[in-house]
Amino acid sequence: MTIAKKYYSGKNYLLLGSLLLGILILWLSFVASLSWGAADIAFKDIYQALIDFDNSTNQLIIRTVRLPRSLISILVGAALAVAGAIMQGLTRNPLASPDILGVNAGAALAVVSGTFIFGSSSLTIYAWYAFAGAAISAVGVYFLGSLGRGGLTPFNLTIAGAALTAFISSITSGILILSQRTLEEIRFWLAGSVAGRDMNLLLQVLPYICVGLILAIALSKQITILSLGEDTARSLGQSTGLIKILAAISIILLAGASVAIAGPIGFVGLIVPHIVRLIVGVDYRWILPY
Repeated sequence: MTIAKKYYSGKNYLLLGSLLLGILILWLSFVASLSWGAADIAFKDIYQALIDFDNSTNQLIIRTVRLPRSLISILVGAALAVAGAIMQGLTRNPLASPDILGVNAGAALAVVSGTFIFGSSSLTIYAWYAFAGAAISAVGVYFLGSLGRGGLTPFNLTIAGAALTAFISSITSGILILSQRTLEEIRFWLAGSVAGRDMNLLLQVLPYICVGLILAIALSKQITILSLGEDTARSLGQSTGLIKILAAISIILLAGASVAIAGPIGFVGLIVPHIVRLIVGVDYRWILPY
């Protein structure tokens, strides 16, 4: 027993050290993204741009282009990765990602429909269209999944998500085929990008991402148990229905905000959780912070 405690204690210290190393690497990458580019900028100019702004060309590049882009990249990457990890834990499906809830498809349909009807081409307007579409789509998937035999099982949720995503995507494609103007206006957003975004757009979705991340971390222990199976979770006294609802809210906030600000970006929510599991194992108390 003592040996086991020492082993797990040593493992936790190792994981904590690795997490701190990862944070250091992230910080260095952030600084490099501010310094390197089409115009290489000295580190002292970065500091002055953040502390003592004087409207010089280099400082304008940092404040208006590179800083928003870098911060959005960090937040969107973290949000999509955590949302994907939660989805894989809830559905016990290694191929699950935010796409399985129809988040990307719902956001894309909302943006396409809004542009087709109202003709708006503002990224700020796109963000609110996308967030609303993502939330409505995710709620629809949960509703359809709960109608199946056995209630809201991982299998029913997966099938409902795949079916609704296919249906929504077909409507989106139909609108884009019918309206060349709409396609021209939003094809850059549909490709998914963090370029051209500003701090105001970031501040709009920042509260949603922060709440989603905090909720996800708070649920990490419960998701670990739930990923072992619903019967196991129930036998340990967990309210699986409540956990699924709270986890769904976290996914909607994280994935919806990410799609709203950066467009439908794939891959991150699918592959990053698998990379992290190779390092830390299956404990979501470590998976989500990593």
